Order: sequence, then structure tokens, then C-alpha cells
Amino acid sequence: MASRLYNWARWAIRRRGRVAAVWLLLLAVVGGLGITLHGKVTTEFSVPGIESQQAQDVLKEKFPQAAGGVARVVFAAPEGQKLTAPKTSAALEASLKKAARVSGVVDVADPFKSRTVSADQRIGYADVRFGQQASDVSQEAKDALSDAMAQARDAGLEVEFGGSAMEPKTEVGGPAEIVGVVVAFAVLALALGSLVAAGLPLLTALVGVAIGVLGVEFMTRYVEMTSTATVLALMIGLAVGIDYALFIISRHREQLADPDQDVEDSIARAVATAGGAVVFAGATVIIALAALAVTGIPFLTVMGLAAAATVALAVLVAVSLVPAALGFLGERLRPRARRTEGRERAPGAWGLAWGRAVTRKPLLVLLAGVIGLLALAAPARDLRLGLPSNASQPVDSTQHKSYDLLTDGFGPGFNATLTAVVDLDGVPATDRTATVTELRTALAGDRGVAVAAAPVTNGDSTLAVIAVVPKTGPDAQATTDLVHRLRENASTVQKAGGTLYIAGQTAAAIDVAGKLSDALPLFIAIIVILALILLTIAFRSLLVPVKAALGFLLSVAASLGATVWVFQDGHLNGVLDIPSAGPVTSFLPVLLIGVLFGLAMDYEVFLVSRMREHYEHAGDAAEAVTQGMARSGRVVSAAALIMVAVFGGFVFNHDPIIKSIGFALAFGVFVDAFVVRMTLVPAAMALLGRRAWGLPGWLDRVTPDVDIEGAKLPGRAAAEEEEVERDKAASVR
Repeated sequence: MASRLYNWARWAIRRRGRVAAVWLLLLAVVGGLGITLHGKVTTEFSVPGIESQQAQDVLKEKFPQAAGGVARVVFAAPEGQKLTAPKTSAALEASLKKAARVSGVVDVADPFKSRTVSADQRIGYADVRFGQQASDVSQEAKDALSDAMAQARDAGLEVEFGGSAMEPKTEVGGPAEIVGVVVAFAVLALALGSLVAAGLPLLTALVGVAIGVLGVEFMTRYVEMTSTATVLALMIGLAVGIDYALFIISRHREQLADPDQDVEDSIARAVATAGGAVVFAGATVIIALAALAVTGIPFLTVMGLAAAATVALAVLVAVSLVPAALGFLGERLRPRARRTEGRERAPGAWGLAWGRAVTRKPLLVLLAGVIGLLALAAPARDLRLGLPSNASQPVDSTQHKSYDLLTDGFGPGFNATLTAVVDLDGVPATDRTATVTELRTALAGDRGVAVAAAPVTNGDSTLAVIAVVPKTGPDAQATTDLVHRLRENASTVQKAGGTLYIAGQTAAAIDVAGKLSDALPLFIAIIVILALILLTIAFRSLLVPVKAALGFLLSVAASLGATVWVFQDGHLNGVLDIPSAGPVTSFLPVLLIGVLFGLAMDYEVFLVSRMREHYEHAGDAAEAVTQGMARSGRVVSAAALIMVAVFGGFVFNHDPIIKSIGFALAFGVFVDAFVVRMTLVPAAMALLGRRAWGLPGWLDRVTPDVDIEGAKLPGRAAAEEEEVERDKAASVR
């Protein structure tokens, strides 16, 4: 592989103008398509086959009026006043009549007739139902609904909105994300020692991530995907794009420190060695993200494929556009020799010192590191999965305010309303009323139910809907237990010939969490096996892959433990601007495992490949560890800090899902890079010694030799002679 990349890089350098033009043309074409022909994204995380989705499908078929998106309008009179005051009630009635005329609205509940007014008559709500699904409700309709409530506001009422049709949009590009990029630039400048060199990884990464994200935007025209998919593609594409360019440029500048090194040969060698590691590491990220498809959950599959495509673009940019750009810069990237007290400073001095410190007492370092990571992982034992409710939205958002008003007026359960959907097709017409009445009595009698509303039936009485209000909020474990208990009534309804579904947003979140929990063991097994296979091929070793997989599992466990401690247990809420503690986003563990696996393998490949490179040349296993740290410690640390800065910028995004993903990835990368790869890996390698590089004979014969260390590259003298011969041949032609 190294030889092919070497020749490819020389080709790209000599045709650098064409290479740059192709990438700019691709950016223009894909950008134009993404901006002008994009589709719509959804905020719904639906999963085919779960009970809540089956209920939604039945509602669409038999009771479409009850299947549309709902905007819950919550209103509150000033302290000491009531909604029943003549002027207030008249203004409210007039506003709700205007709401009924909004395009797409099929029904507006009367709060006084439906008794959705609090006991003190200060707070109430009205459900505005649309004819289409929540994700299809246009922003124009939402704005018109807000404008329709102007008269109620003028009368002194506070008006806020919740419900499935009023989910906020996911937005990126705020100050926090920009700060993350600025920090990344500062790290690049320190790592590369040049502002020009520091700007290049940012520039090339932005080209790749722009094509990737705009391509994903274009695909929303044909594939349904959540808004989180685009943000994930941006987050991961930007981070790996900067890192991959950094690895190649850093290797190039390291080689250029030799004044006799030819620039073109240096670029080609950097692509052949560091670029080979980029290709291999990028492949692991792509495969890990694509492996999200094994969960059988469409929105997660699409999310993984979108991010994988962006990573693939980052790899292509790194091995084509980066060497072309380096060719344009030429000698300007050659570092100046730095001297300390009259002597030239040895490269990687601090990495060498750290490597020797870690390997001096390797067993002690290993035990301390493992115990520390297990302590960080301890909170993960209480992990609860779910989807964020409106309590997790920013405090100043209308969704959060509506949540608080409903809690104050009716109790937390009104934010977790469940829907019992009863399919009565198989029930004799004479028994339908009795069946539904008995079911309502059974539902209302549960200790966790506050109210079971009167049933509403469709036109031919083949379907009934009962709203069930729990006593606890949507994020409470008691509500999850309640959903499971209510579903136990299914057998009674089934005996009568009907089918019972417990649905609604809260039930859907519980179902999605359950589906993902079931898929997690298989996904972890696939990822671990994949790590063992890929690293065995890369390093022709059995112990190195096992060590890498165990370290990866420790990183994931520590990251999940920290995420539970912050988001579920409620620590650091003020610092990180988290409005309310709640369950961890249901698909975060699967996403974290997939992404962190790829990134952990990145650092493993770059770090251990330099160790193996020294071992191949010198045959000294102990010295290979410290020299590998000296050669790669600085760049791996810089790459990790860039990742942490980029992911950390998303921690301050207002979207609770993006916030938790950003935190988990930033913390996971930090722990994996600095604790596992930079500390535990050299300690373990020192303990293993020469045994680390052993491979049984039969396995050695069937394992392909990918040569990511560049051991088979021609020497500099041979490369220069080959170049002279090529120039002579070209002049003759």
C-alpha cells in the first residue's frame, strides 16, 4: 500500500493544479445541489416494528384525524387572576378560533369543554391538531399559529407552545462551535510551528466537510433523515478532516528538517507512511459508522452512513488535495533549525521523556490507569436510556416554558401523556362499548395513572383512543414502568377480539430505548471483532489488537460513566447549561461506540505504527516504544486536542441531543488519547516486549501485508536516481 500511495502522491503533486480544480468543481456542484435542491429533515426518531409505531400506522389508516401532529398551546393568567374572567376568556376564545383557521389545522380543543384548565383556573391548554404528520407541518403554519394567539397575549396571558408539531430546529454554527475551530487552529499552530502550515489542515478539512454536509443536505430530498444526521456529519467530518491533514503535514515537516530532503519526495513519503495510516484509520471509522446498520434502526443507519460518507471524503482529501496543496507551498513549509544553547534540539524530546517515564514502572502505570478508568465508568451501571423531553430544552425556549407551566398547573404527568389505541375490528359491534369501558376502568385503576380520559372513537367505531395521564414526568423511571404495566392489559382486550397499543411520544421514546438496548450487545461484539481483525492485518500481531480492543472498551465505559454523571445524575448542570437532568439519549451509546472505535483506532494506528517502524529497523522492542512515543506523541496529542476542541464546541449547542453527543465524544477522545493511547499503551507494550510483535506461522502466511510503515519504500538515493531517469525519458520524448 505504501508504494502505491507514494506513486499516487507524486502524480498528484505534478498535477496539483488539476487536482485542486477537480475538488473546487466538486464543491461547487455538490454545494449548488445541496443549497437549491435539499429536502426536509425530521425531528422524529421513529423505528418500524415497535409498538408505538404500529399504533401510529393504525391511526393513519383508521383514524387519520388523530394521527396528525399536535401543537399544544399552553396559556397562563397573571398571578391572582383566572382564565375564566370575562375579558380573558373572550380573548382566549377569539385566538383559538383564529388558530382553527390556520392552514393544515383540522381540530382545536376547547379547554373549558375538555376540562383542560387547572384547579385554580389560572393555567390551561388546548391541543391544536394538524392533518399531516408533525415533521410535515410547515414553519409558516407554526408561525401563523403563534400569530393567532396575539389577542390572548394582548389580554395579559402568557402563551407557550409544546407538542410534537412544535419541536425546535437543530441549529449549528453558533459562537461555541466557532470557538472550537479557533482553538483547533491554535493547537495546529503550536504543533506545526507555522501559521501557514496550521491554516492548511483547516482549509482542506473545510473543503471536504462542506462537500459532505451539502451532499447530505441534497440526499434529504430522497432519503428521510433526522436533523441530527447533518450535525453528526459536520462534527465528525470536521474533526477527522483536520486530524488526517495534520498527520501528513506533520510527517512532511519532520522530514523537511533534513536540509538535503527533496520537497516532492518528502510529500510522497509523508503520504505513503502517514497517509497510509490515514487510509487505514479512516477505513476503520467508515466501517464502524456503517456498522450502525446492524441495529436495524433506519434513522440510525442513515445517520451512520451520512457520517461515514463525510469521513470517506476526508480521507480522499488527505491523500489528494493535501499533497497537491503541499506542492503549491513547496519550500515555504521547510522548518527552520531550532537551537538550544548552541545545540540543535532533538525532535520529540518531550514525547521521549514521557515514554521513558511511563515505561519505567509499566505495571504500576497500567494498574493505576485501569483502576482510574473503572472508577470513571462506575456511574454507567445506572444508565437509563430515553429521548429528551421539553424539560431538556433551553430554559428560555417556549417548549421548556410550556413544560413548566403544565407541571405547575396539572402535575408532571401531563407532559408525558400516553395514548391507548384500541383496534376493535375483531370485536363484535355489540361488545365494543363494554370492551373500551372496561379497559378505561383498568387503565384508570393503575397506581401510576392520574387521569384516563373518556374514549374517542372513529366514524365506524372500529378504533378507540384513550388519553392516559401518568402521575410522573416523561423522564421518570416510574413512567417507563407504567408503560410496561399498561401493556399488560393487551391480553384482556385480545380475548375480546381487539388489539391494544400504548403509544404517544413518551411511549415511543421508551420503545426506541428498548430497541437500542437490545441491539447494543451485538453491535459491541461486531466492533470488537472488527478491531481485532483490522489491527491484526495492520501490525501482524495478536497481542497488539487484544490490547487495543480492551483499551477501547475502557474508553467507552469511562465516557458513558461521565455522561451519566453529568446528564442523568445532574452534575455540572450550571456550568454546561443543562436545563434538566434526564435519561441519556437512547442512541448515544451506540453512536459513541461506533465513532469512538474509529477514532481510537486512528490514534492506535498512528502511535503503534511508529513503534513498529522503529522495531522493523532496529529490532529493539523496548527502544521501539520510547522512540515511537518520541516520533508520534506530539502529533497524536495535538490531533486529540483538536478533536476535543471541535466536539467540545458542540457541548454548548442548545439542542440537548447534540449537547450530549458532543460531551460524550469530547470526553471519550480525551480519555482514549491521553490515558489509554499515550499512557496505558506504552506501558502495556513495555510489558509485552518482543512478544507484542509475534504472529503464529499459519496466521502470518494468510495475513495480507499492507505495509503501513513504508518499509518497502525505496531509499532516498534510489528515489532520486529514479527521478533522474524519468526526467531523461521525458526529455527524450
